[in-house]
Amino acid sequence: MRHAEEPGDFVPRGYDSLVDRARRDTRRLVRVERRGAHAVVTMDEPESLNALSATLTVQLHDALRELAADRSLRAIVLTGSDPAFSSGGDLKLMVDDAHPMLDHGAEGAADLWRWIRQQFGGIARLIVRSDIPFIAALNGAAAGVGLAFALSCDLIVASEQGRIVPAFLRIGLVPEVGTSWALTRRLGYQRAFELFAHGRIIGAAEALQLGLVNEVVPHGELLAAAGRWCERIERQPRHAVQMMKPLLRQAAEMSWEQAVTMEEFAEPNCFSTAAHRQVVHAMLGEGTSPG
Repeated sequence: MRHAEEPGDFVPRGYDSLVDRARRDTRRLVRVERRGAHAVVTMDEPESLNALSATLTVQLHDALRELAADRSLRAIVLTGSDPAFSSGGDLKLMVDDAHPMLDHGAEGAADLWRWIRQQFGGIARLIVRSDIPFIAALNGAAAGVGLAFALSCDLIVASEQGRIVPAFLRIGLVPEVGTSWALTRRLGYQRAFELFAHGRIIGAAEALQLGLVNEVVPHGELLAAAGRWCERIERQPRHAVQMMKPLLRQAAEMSWEQAVTMEEFAEPNCFSTAAHRQVVHAMLGEGTSPG
């Protein structure tokens, strides 16, 4: 007769089991719409304010991974079904899976680490590392990990109903999935500390003033505005956009000398492309200049 769990007893609530259960869920909580050379990805569980349940998270990760590998796409828009962008981590997932994982001890803690790193962190890394530009269309509140996904994108367009909700401390957690990095660089240490410590909600207008979003538009025009950014990107030579994204991502962490050196290595490759030569010859023919 066993009086304690054996090492393998926790498997039903482990990381692999959680992902498997999410993939077997027949609900479709992520919608993908292709619009020419860009795609719109919508987190679609409005009843929960698009909380990042296991099913929604795994479906989102799978969808973004497939789209990022599609050579026909030039940009990806990430948004949520009204009324929210995403309320962040699903509280039910925390109670039903995260807490029992930790109750199991070190093995459970490792499983929770895998979930945070490979799913939540995996989505953020995919957005940041992909050569395809990502545009967050902030249609409502972006909280917790949902906020992290928005801040990971290359551009953020917010509707007038967009909200930044730094709610980690309210539920006894610290900023995660790159949120501390993103906000300290945008706001500075003390303002970021204030934001997290206070937990106040930042409306779209203030977010624009603080440099947390790139544009604010009427709510009904949000996807059209995001689409216009996609069209601007699509008009640029593909190789230049793809090379610029990692260049700019790294530049903030480099010295001036390092950034200049990286640019010097990248630029000759651009000169060698047919797209560069065609644009230059066309401008000469029209008597125009890049400026």
